[in-house]
Parts: sequence; structure tokens; C-alpha cells
Amino acid sequence: MIRLLIVDDQPAVRQGLLMRLAAESDLRVVGQAPDGEAALDLAQSLCPDVVLMDVEMPRMDGIAAARALRRMCPAVCVIMLSIYDDARTRLCAEEAGAAAFVPKAMPADLLLATIRQVRH
Repeated sequence: MIRLLIVDDQPAVRQGLLMRLAAESDLRVVGQAPDGEAALDLAQSLCPDVVLMDVEMPRMDGIAAARALRRMCPAVCVIMLSIYDDARTRLCAEEAGAAAFVPKAMPADLLLATIRQVRH
């Protein structure tokens, strides 16, 4: 079972991801957070395997949160999600320690495959 934490400032995005991921027998969403600060707090108590992290959020963006999360919980895999699919955003995600980058416009099957790939 892969334990997931969803981090996005848009409630509708979190809910959409939750509904799609709930249909998978090997995935379990253990928490949701609206920003990077809340994600760091939850990650410590929930110990997810994978964090699905939006890049742009208030209070603490996904890049800063991914960097901090990698220091706090090195075993956690961060998958960055963004509406921006450009070289600069991908580079920032990579430098922050993200295991993968998935554009939000990509099909859900790509996200599911990426989640499973980073955990194996």
C-alpha cells in the first residue's frame, strides 16, 4: 500500500485527486494540506510514502516545501504537480529534490504510473 499526502491550495484539485486515487487498490490518501507549511506538519505525523505537491501555493510554495521535506523525511518521494510545464519549473523541482514532475494537464494514468514508479 502506497501512502499519499495531497498538497494543493485548490480544494477542488485536492478533491479530484482524492476521488481518482481512491479508486486504486494499492494507493491510500492519508492526508491533505492546502500549503507547504501544513504539508510539513502533516508529513511528520502521517509518514506518507509519496507527497503530491503543487508548485504554487500561498504561505510556503511547493518548491520550498519539497526542499524542507527532503531534509526532514529523506525517504519520502515528492512528485511536483504544476499547471506550468516549462524547463525552469522542472529544474526548480529537480533541484528541490523532487522524485518526479507531472504537469496537471497530463492524463491521470501518467500520475498513477509515476506514483508507482517512484516507490519501486
